[in-house]
Amino acid sequence: MSESRRTFLRQTALAAGLAAPLAEAQTAHRATHTQPSTVSSSTVASTVASTPASGGIAYPRVFEGRQLAMIGFPLGGVGAGSISLGGRGQLRDWEIFNRPSKGYAPSYAFPSIRVESLKDNHAVSRVLESRILPPYEGQDGLGAANVPGLPRLETARFTGEFPLAHIDFEDRTLPVSVSLDAFTPFIPHNADDSGLPVAILRYTVHNPGPASARVSIAWSVNNTVHANDHRRGVPETAPDDGRLNTFLTEGRLAGITMSNPKLPANHPWHGTFVLGVLDASEPELSHVTGWPRGAFWNSALLFWDQFSAAGQLGETTPVTSPVGSLCISREVDAGASEQYTFLMAWHFPNRTPDLCGWESPPGLGGTVIGNWYSLRFRDAWEAAAYTAQNLERLEKSTRAFASAIRESDLPAAVKDAATANLSTLVSTTCFRTSDGEFHAFEGSEDNRGSCFGNCAHVWSYETATAFLFPSLAHSMRRAAFGGQMDENGAIHFRQRLPENGDRFPWAAADGQMGHIIHAYLDWKLSGDALALNPLWPKIKKALEFAWTPGSWDANRDGVMEGAQHNTYDVEFYGPNPLCGIYYLAGLRAAEEMGRFVGDDRSADEYRRLFEAGSKWIDANLFNGEYYIQDIQGMAPDRIAPVTRTGVGGYDPRVPEFQVGHGCLVDQLNGQYLAQIAGLGPLLDPAHVHTALQSIYRYNYKRSLADHDCIQRAFALNDEKALVICDYAKSPRPRIPFPYFGEVMTGFEYATSAHMISVGMVREGVECIGNIRARFDGEKRNPWDESEAGHHYARAMASWSAVVALAGFHYDGAKSAVRVEPLAAPTPNFRCFWSNGTGWGTYTLSGGTLAVQVIGGQLDCASCEFPGSGSSLSSAALAGAPVTHTLEGRVFRFNPPLEIKEAGELRLALHG
Repeated sequence: MSESRRTFLRQTALAAGLAAPLAEAQTAHRATHTQPSTVSSSTVASTVASTPASGGIAYPRVFEGRQLAMIGFPLGGVGAGSISLGGRGQLRDWEIFNRPSKGYAPSYAFPSIRVESLKDNHAVSRVLESRILPPYEGQDGLGAANVPGLPRLETARFTGEFPLAHIDFEDRTLPVSVSLDAFTPFIPHNADDSGLPVAILRYTVHNPGPASARVSIAWSVNNTVHANDHRRGVPETAPDDGRLNTFLTEGRLAGITMSNPKLPANHPWHGTFVLGVLDASEPELSHVTGWPRGAFWNSALLFWDQFSAAGQLGETTPVTSPVGSLCISREVDAGASEQYTFLMAWHFPNRTPDLCGWESPPGLGGTVIGNWYSLRFRDAWEAAAYTAQNLERLEKSTRAFASAIRESDLPAAVKDAATANLSTLVSTTCFRTSDGEFHAFEGSEDNRGSCFGNCAHVWSYETATAFLFPSLAHSMRRAAFGGQMDENGAIHFRQRLPENGDRFPWAAADGQMGHIIHAYLDWKLSGDALALNPLWPKIKKALEFAWTPGSWDANRDGVMEGAQHNTYDVEFYGPNPLCGIYYLAGLRAAEEMGRFVGDDRSADEYRRLFEAGSKWIDANLFNGEYYIQDIQGMAPDRIAPVTRTGVGGYDPRVPEFQVGHGCLVDQLNGQYLAQIAGLGPLLDPAHVHTALQSIYRYNYKRSLADHDCIQRAFALNDEKALVICDYAKSPRPRIPFPYFGEVMTGFEYATSAHMISVGMVREGVECIGNIRARFDGEKRNPWDESEAGHHYARAMASWSAVVALAGFHYDGAKSAVRVEPLAAPTPNFRCFWSNGTGWGTYTLSGGTLAVQVIGGQLDCASCEFPGSGSSLSSAALAGAPVTHTLEGRVFRFNPPLEIKEAGELRLALHG
């Protein structure tokens, strides 16, 4: 968030800090509303079968030529910072220093390759990247950093499926073929091993020729532990500023540890960095802890002279620069291949709120809140050694996850969108403090976090953390219902660090309800009563805050009517679908949790309010096509003065920055989350379906060439997109809410997933394909979807489409599995699944279901899946028959089965 945006929000904060006075009580009748059942897979299977790969998206994505220009594929751990792999094979955006550093790379950080034919001793040396792409302009041309004038390989082809990246290089002058595989361990449900501050770069060299070749690959890195602030274009400090490079070996790891003893232990940039190699030793491994020091660019010249002449590094000279190099030189036989594995690790423990851009209580901005990885490891060498020692296990699990997604029978665009945005978890948007707790900005500006505080009304849209890293989702809930909540039950929607009771000024209606819904989802996916029971009083208090005087539903009629701060950074006045339907979802979630813990009195009241509010919204806000805002009849003294400007033509009875009768893209966001959480319909399903069709009709622009948008442009020209709000059917307010004309992917994903969940599969997949077509590597980075900053959290709503299409429903409290995919069943339909305790794949073929657990555990007391009812059935766990009963299509097991890692449950209906 820019400083001007922060100023705007401060100026528009409500005087009371939490909520403005209510509008006049509504007088319309609120009656009980009966809810029909949800859509079944049989109604959409044929639709999914005919759904094209929208936007020409394939999975995995492959990029080449001009599409390589914008690629930045984050390599790093969840909450641990990252270094991005560029499309040409270069490393860019070194964001390992506890804050964003877009555009920053050390002045020298590049790989080199030398290939010598052992038949005629002819040698070719290149920088091991493909050629630099235009533009070539700058005050010094392209300058000297990372030696842009040295020869590079002709072309590259980049294949990306997060967390794995692969590059095939081509060069007609090189007598061998070279490829690169890059990744960081990323394992669902294992936040610690997915949070390693490392990047692995494995080069594979294949010799197709008739003669052996000696192939040398070297990596050079300038010591990054210095006292500048790691911003693009900021000169690095002098060679004698205290930086120290030390060569170490341990087991299969050898490398150079880079440090700076002159930096105090509490300095923001104090830390260590490791450039390492695996499984290489003398004589094939050579190193220098520093290039020879020289004037102008002579250090690089002397390094290149040595490497290109000999294919190995000479002795370290007495006087050196801070650039260290490692070189592996191997003989590759004709027809054979060799691998060269490099590892980079970092350890910068002194994260502070001021450094990363997080707001803190007065006077505490310099407090070291740390990093979780810095408690696990003493320095970068220890992190690198742990990774080296455990790499086979870590890589096997990482590749198992990638394979499970790749082999799922889901539309390519859906898989691409879901996995690409998981990279946000390893970006500087997210971090874990030294106590292990998970925290997140909304996004990342170029050099600081954007919009601090685990912002609930942004993070409520995403579902990836709940399904893939439940411990991180639970951490957010602990913060929300802990230090962020005041004595009245208001969740102050931005968390300050370190927490000391000094909270952000106000609550947000959508964010408050979002936390309640997510608390339900977290519990449902795990069934952990020991976690829910102590949290319940706070969940209850948070919901009932809506009933307090001056809050959103003080008259307790099931309809939000007061001033409702929300994700559009303004207050919506009067009943509106965004906040009102969120409230319905919050009531339903609280009802379910209340009944489980035995608080039936509260649950009954929540049910009464839900039914009354649902009936009223359907009767009063649905205009026959979609849901609208009702702000008519609000007296001027009910409107916060800061929202009125008095500009000519202004009606004092109507506040500015409202939706009015526009068609809002996320008007049904509460219902979207309810679908994901399994809470059922909140409103008349026919109305909901019609509203989604209206969004597809009005908000979906097949071209933006004629679309008026004076706000930020995240899509333009002939691109296809869902716009935030469309006023084609009604007059636009003179001053509508701030972002009405924009396009933002998180809103698009949530709405698309909702379309899919109600049977509009073709439309939902089409919209997702359109988004990913915009991120094509030439126009935008496919692994960086921005909104208020890079790597914006809301875009992780893309995971919801996987959940909707997979149809793997789990009720943890009952240990009940129900498999009902909305994706088109193939003869052997295969799909990824995850819940709060484990993850894996399932295969559905006619009357047979096989559920494989790849990680964690799945407790199963019952399982239901599509198929004809039968009196004949069989069940087997790990190949051994299991006693069960059959009720229609429901298998029941007593006692419940515990399906462990690598286990498989196979069920069959015969006849």
